[in-house]
Amino acid sequence: MKRIAVFTSGGDAPGMNACVRAVVRTAVYHGIEVYGIMRGFSGMIKGEFVRLDSASVANTIQKGGTILKSARSQKFLTKEGRQQAFDQLVNNGIEGLVAIGGNGTFTGASLFEQEFGIPTVGAPGTIDNDLYGTDYTIGYDTAVNTALEAIDKIRDTADSHDRCFFVEVMGRDSGYIAMPCAIGGGAEIVMIPETQMSTEAVIESLKSSWRRSKTSFIVVVAEGEEEGNAHTVAQRVKEAIPELDTRVTIIGHIQRGGAPSAADRLLASQIGIAAVEGLLNGMRNVMAGIVDRKLVYTPFTDTINKKKLINQSFMRMVEILSV
Repeated sequence: MKRIAVFTSGGDAPGMNACVRAVVRTAVYHGIEVYGIMRGFSGMIKGEFVRLDSASVANTIQKGGTILKSARSQKFLTKEGRQQAFDQLVNNGIEGLVAIGGNGTFTGASLFEQEFGIPTVGAPGTIDNDLYGTDYTIGYDTAVNTALEAIDKIRDTADSHDRCFFVEVMGRDSGYIAMPCAIGGGAEIVMIPETQMSTEAVIESLKSSWRRSKTSFIVVVAEGEEEGNAHTVAQRVKEAIPELDTRVTIIGHIQRGGAPSAADRLLASQIGIAAVEGLLNGMRNVMAGIVDRKLVYTPFTDTINKKKLINQSFMRMVEILSV
């Protein structure tokens, strides 16, 4: 293999640049030409290829976002679009791909490989930490710490005014951000998609604490919670407990930005190296990840279809520590 390309796709995550850097420098180390594909699958279709070398990725390990940009591509969902992408790769002599992204990215990459045979190794880049086949995803640690910093500040004002704050964090299908934020932020309650915490249970818990003369509360809500978003839950609670002074804070996309933590830089570097060396060793249609501190390669089919379970004992931790 003489020439590969790397791209980032889906939502950006802190540490993506560190991963791109590792991919580029590993390719250079092994004497392989490496190109960056701008704007993910969309740029692949349009032929937006940029030759990269060690200097191209200098001073990027500490930067948030992605220097390769990211974009959604409806056209890649069509056979015609994927054919155009394949033609662009062939015209540019690309023999293998490193795809940095999440579930949607790997779904597209898997289908693309099946149809056209371009070997692809994935790097898990998503703040949600919801990918099967790795203990942690690139960007997750930074996102948790960003949200936790905000919750610490919200706790100060909640305590000062005897208020109940409903804090919504990211996690469309996963409570992996919400759970550590709840434990680390001293929240009284956490609501995540993986559990059956009803609004009625939240109301009863808050009433019980209120009767014990507790006057300020933090309720962490994952955006994908089945009971509704933070505004919906807060409104129902206010109707049931009128005397409770409620507020809602949605932390939002701030969780995606900022300089990656030390843990994310290390993880991104490990996985970037593993992705390139996986390609060189004949790997294809797999994601590189770290499980129990060991490098593993998980087939895209497992990464896409298997559910990564959250530790249910964490719910008990929140209950015990909120007394």
